[in-house]
Amino acid sequence: MATTRFRPCIDLHDGKVKQIVGGTLTDHESEGLKTNFVSTKSPSEFARLYRNNGLEGGHVIMLGKGNEETAVDALKAWPGGLQVGGGINETNASKWIEAGASKVIITSYLFPNGKFSLNHLKAISTLVGKERLVVDVSCRRRDDKWIVAMNKWQDPTDMEVNEESLSLLGEYCSEFLIHAADVEGLCQGIDEGLVQKLGQWVRIPTTYAGGAKDISDMDLVDKLSEGRVDLTFGSALDIFGGTMVNFEELVRRNFRAQ
Repeated sequence: MATTRFRPCIDLHDGKVKQIVGGTLTDHESEGLKTNFVSTKSPSEFARLYRNNGLEGGHVIMLGKGNEETAVDALKAWPGGLQVGGGINETNASKWIEAGASKVIITSYLFPNGKFSLNHLKAISTLVGKERLVVDVSCRRRDDKWIVAMNKWQDPTDMEVNEESLSLLGEYCSEFLIHAADVEGLCQGIDEGLVQKLGQWVRIPTTYAGGAKDISDMDLVDKLSEGRVDLTFGSALDIFGGTMVNFEELVRRNFRAQ
């Protein structure tokens, strides 16, 4: 039976590891941007920490420009051990695989002018291979629905997150990464409704991010999704300046789940 596991992350902004309140990230980044944490450690140091603790399936997300160099450094610290996303498209995906990414993560490329393009999905899946592709289905809640959001989670697309859309996307990728942008960085709890639906809908490995604030959220996600969804922690985690969740405790939990 599947069991929810902890998946680590490295969020990069202006070349530094940061934890940002997801809904405040815009193209005009000085206006209203809320940052919970800025690390003095390099991305490569976090990559080595994850490598030394056997935390596979983590992701490096480049939030805007100016992060390529430090992202490459992180990948070099653990070749084949980290996924990378942020501005990935058909022209640069292969470069990131060559730089050491285990998989590339895409969102905005699939939605030219906010409209889903199956041709774009097929093209990049053929280019890097289904097994090397992760689709980031990051979304924002609209009433009782979740709508895929792009461009730093600011712009809604024409795709609703549901069983039908995830089934279609899953034909061309090997994994989903799903940020619940409305609760990202707030440490006020996960979107339980979304996690429960994901447990019903997904058929491939899936990682949820957004709002996790306590080690007990691992059990909650495991229960809601029947172990089909993994969880990442951000601002609540002690290695990111948080006080609510202990990194070493998450590592021990993962080992017990093996």
